[in-house]
Amino acid sequence: MPCLDALKAVACIVIVLHHLAVYGPMSDIAYPLIAGLVDGLYQYGRMAVQAFLVIAGFLSAKNLAPFGIPHSADPLHAIKRRYDRLIMPYLAALTLAIVCAALARNWLERDYIPSLPDLTQLLAHALLLHDLLDQEALSAGVWYVAIDFQLFALTALLFWLSRRVASQYAILATAAAPLLIAGMTIASLFVFNRNAYWDETALYFFGAYGLGALSYWAATRQRGTLLLLLLGVLVVAALLVEFRARIAVAGVVMLLLGFARRYAVRESRPELGYLTYLGRISYSVFLVHFPLIMVVNAVFFHFLPHQPLANLAGLILALGLSIWGGAVFYRWVENRRHTHRTRLPIVAGFMASSLFSTM
Repeated sequence: MPCLDALKAVACIVIVLHHLAVYGPMSDIAYPLIAGLVDGLYQYGRMAVQAFLVIAGFLSAKNLAPFGIPHSADPLHAIKRRYDRLIMPYLAALTLAIVCAALARNWLERDYIPSLPDLTQLLAHALLLHDLLDQEALSAGVWYVAIDFQLFALTALLFWLSRRVASQYAILATAAAPLLIAGMTIASLFVFNRNAYWDETALYFFGAYGLGALSYWAATRQRGTLLLLLLGVLVVAALLVEFRARIAVAGVVMLLLGFARRYAVRESRPELGYLTYLGRISYSVFLVHFPLIMVVNAVFFHFLPHQPLANLAGLILALGLSIWGGAVFYRWVENRRHTHRTRLPIVAGFMASSLFSTM
């Protein structure tokens, strides 16, 4: 679906721009030239994460239970595969982040530059538990990787439970999984997502993730259009209870993906070229952009600390460098099949990276 890749590409660029706006000093110095853009990205840019959440749910339904019936009876196997898929690029990117933070600290003192990590912090990140264990993040946005893994694990467990239900009640064979996902989605939209206490857990974000999964299934059913509209009504009801812009964005993305699949937009529209490619490398761009932003910020602050136009050019350079770095990272790290021979250097480099930052 080129539409899906295009959404990922746009959301990825917005996230990079959001971090450029939030993490100065380049955006602070260039602010007089682009005040409105910086303010908008600062306040609303993070909403792009909702697109990734909906897309992740959409793809989970497609890959794990395309007809509403889960493929696998072993949730632990599916969870392990997801962890393996995420962890090698993630550890490699964190190694880059630790090294770049050490370089940036030489010329720039900012709260957002991570401090030297200890062993506990490294292990918490490797297990994707850093937020739950209250460990300082080693890079901006890594909370999302942990949440994505939590969401996938919760979904795999719900799918396992649905198989158990279907084995007892054959009439629910194709409905058990969608019903369980719908129930958790409603609980998230109306309860957990309204309480910041849960924002380090999958329960807080499952509303957007579940909408993505439900839209995939709804689009393939006989009365798919009606089902998609009912999902839209569910989103409106959640917003009437408490308006949250992030849920509104998730609802729009959900409907866009659902109707695109329903009416086979992928068959009637050409691929979107560069946007399609950028969508495919979006995870790599997401992983490496913040370390590169730190270094570019430090360099421009050291050499051009009082020149707005030069720092505006620096923001553009950082954006381009993030995309280029993501493309390289995708080719050499994310898109490679990792064997024990390639895993060992990545893990060893990650564990040893903190030593570099003390040099």
